[in-house]
Amino acid sequence: MEHTYQYAWIIPFVPLPVPIVIGVGLLLVPSATKRIRHIWAFLSVLLLSIIMVFSADLSIQQINGSPIYQYVWSWTINNDFSLDFGQLIDPLTSIMLILITTVGIMVLIYSDNYMSHDQGYLRFFAYMSFFNASMLGLVTSSNLIQIYIFWELVGMCSYLLIGFWFTRPLAASACQKAFVTNRVGDFGLFLGILGLYWITGSFEFRDLFEIANNLIDNNRANSLFLTLCASLLFVGAVAKSAQFPLHVWLPDAMEGPTPISALIHAATMVAAGVFLVARLFPLFTAMPYVMNMISLVGILTIILGATLALAQRDIKRSLAYSTMSQLGYIMLALGMGSYRAALFHLITHAYSKALLFLGSGSIIHSMETVVGYSPAKSQNMALMGGLTNYAPITKTSFLLGTLSLCGIPPLACFWSKDEILNDSWLYSPIFGIIACFTAGLTAFYMFRMYLLTFEGYLNINFQNFSGKKNNVFYSISIWGKKGPKVIKNNLILSTMNNNERRFFFSNKTYLIDGNGVRNMLRPLITINYNDFTKKKTSSYPYESDNTMLLPLLVLVLFTLFVGYIGIPFGQGKFNFDILSKWLTPSINFLHSNSNNYFDWYEFFINAVFSVSIAYFGIFIASLLYGPAYSYFKNYNLINSFVKMGTRRIIWDKIINVIYNWSYNRGYIDIFYEKTLTRGIRRLVELTYFLDKQIIDGITNGIGITSFFVAEIIKNVGGGRISSYLFFYLFYVSIFLLIYSLFK
Repeated sequence: MEHTYQYAWIIPFVPLPVPIVIGVGLLLVPSATKRIRHIWAFLSVLLLSIIMVFSADLSIQQINGSPIYQYVWSWTINNDFSLDFGQLIDPLTSIMLILITTVGIMVLIYSDNYMSHDQGYLRFFAYMSFFNASMLGLVTSSNLIQIYIFWELVGMCSYLLIGFWFTRPLAASACQKAFVTNRVGDFGLFLGILGLYWITGSFEFRDLFEIANNLIDNNRANSLFLTLCASLLFVGAVAKSAQFPLHVWLPDAMEGPTPISALIHAATMVAAGVFLVARLFPLFTAMPYVMNMISLVGILTIILGATLALAQRDIKRSLAYSTMSQLGYIMLALGMGSYRAALFHLITHAYSKALLFLGSGSIIHSMETVVGYSPAKSQNMALMGGLTNYAPITKTSFLLGTLSLCGIPPLACFWSKDEILNDSWLYSPIFGIIACFTAGLTAFYMFRMYLLTFEGYLNINFQNFSGKKNNVFYSISIWGKKGPKVIKNNLILSTMNNNERRFFFSNKTYLIDGNGVRNMLRPLITINYNDFTKKKTSSYPYESDNTMLLPLLVLVLFTLFVGYIGIPFGQGKFNFDILSKWLTPSINFLHSNSNNYFDWYEFFINAVFSVSIAYFGIFIASLLYGPAYSYFKNYNLINSFVKMGTRRIIWDKIINVIYNWSYNRGYIDIFYEKTLTRGIRRLVELTYFLDKQIIDGITNGIGITSFFVAEIIKNVGGGRISSYLFFYLFYVSIFLLIYSLFK
């Protein structure tokens, strides 16, 4: 064991050769570096694979009962101050290492094809490798200062990757928004680190936990100040993990390339905030107010993220709000003290959401090849519809990821989410009701996303409050029943049947949200796929290449089977609950009571309840967005639920309130714009006015006054000493007279 652990310090440095060599190569020999650009992708995958093997070995040792390992070395020593750097290998570290490396490898393989036509291909892999190095350094850190250094490096990489296409105004604005929002959290984190050092005199986790707990037990510390410091640490986690109210940057971060969303904004960087709370869990558990605050923020984020995802039309932003909501589940579990359930859901959600993001990238990649499709259109689910026949593998993998996130057994997220739901009922009935209701919302908006994208059924009228305008939202299959079907001499010919004219080659107008019309008439074109100098363009979407499908299939396997690591099969020495064995060192360190008894009957009853909620959400989504809509519409079953008249008007208003709330992001961005952004601008304008008109005015006024006084005085002097003596005696006499009068 010691032989393996002593080399763990090299983990953050293994990916660094790629960005260094790419940077030096582009500076010295740019042409040669670009010609062999695929080698850098292979090297990135290879180096991360080495770390994955090493991390797997560390994880196996943890599962087999190896204790927590920590090694530190002094960086600087000055009198009583000592700053150490080191590595901490425990179950939490090994879990994060496995997630970062496995998802990272899949994303890198996927990106080789996804970014192959992009001019910034080399820059992309340089940023990705540097991000992986920073994230690996963060999770292996042994103290708060070291975490803060890598925390900032991760934030810098996120800024660069979100704004990767910086020539797009939306991408440039999104990376700035992410940067500013995370600075708020990072400032709170920095203040919390300084405050804890002032109290405990140490940055090391073990020393910090021991000293802080002793001070609390013996009432030797100011509990209010200690709670404030812990709360400031949590503010950093709130911003990084996109928790309410610092969540506003995450949906806009979807302006970056889709592989970035899969790696950074689903499985790794946004999980850094959760990781920080889990790392500081022994400190937070000693402060009930902080734990209550964590659970409250978690439950608010759950319901907010779920409601904001209901009406989004951008497929990536829908997944972003889903990520926000699921991270809220993990934060809620940590706030309730359910350490095992939180880490379990962290694992299952990471793989399922990475699968969904990569699946959405496959869809977007296909849609961008369609003639006339801009990046904005290629992500709009209302313009997709009916992709089942064109991307069957992507459809199947996306469906499995959707069902997993909905909580359908036996997929991964069912096992972890069900555990959190059960714990929430025990913690607070109100939290349990909200968590279960949000689970139903999750099933609804996830299946809505799937149906709009692949099935293409929707016809719902939303009436505005004014009652003067109807917003008709269509998403009907515009691709026809068959795609390109003539392939000859490496040429793909788009053809159609006469009965397909009403779907695709027709003059029919499709209304999108009442904002305009979109004519679906497209010309027949012929494409030569041997020309790799240009991006593939066709009249129909098509399935992605094998290098993009392979990561999807691998992540499907994780989604199917990773949930079984947390199921307590067997008892005693035949207990196959791998997750509990994995977390045993941490559980012992946290002084938690590990109950190996598992009641299958109680589990079955709870599972039936949670799965029923999920199926109800799926049913409602199918009723409104799926084939069931047409069936019920023909038999007037939908209108029978809501009668015409006053009740219908009230129903329309309720629907509009929910729809507008979701589509407008809960008006939170508008509130920040009107209060914070405009308020800061007005403060800056006021400060500018005071600086230019008041401060500079006084200085300039003194200078101008001195100039005019000097101009006047210089005319008094005539060069005669007698005149100078006269004026001197005259002023002295006046001064003496005044002095004598007021003496």
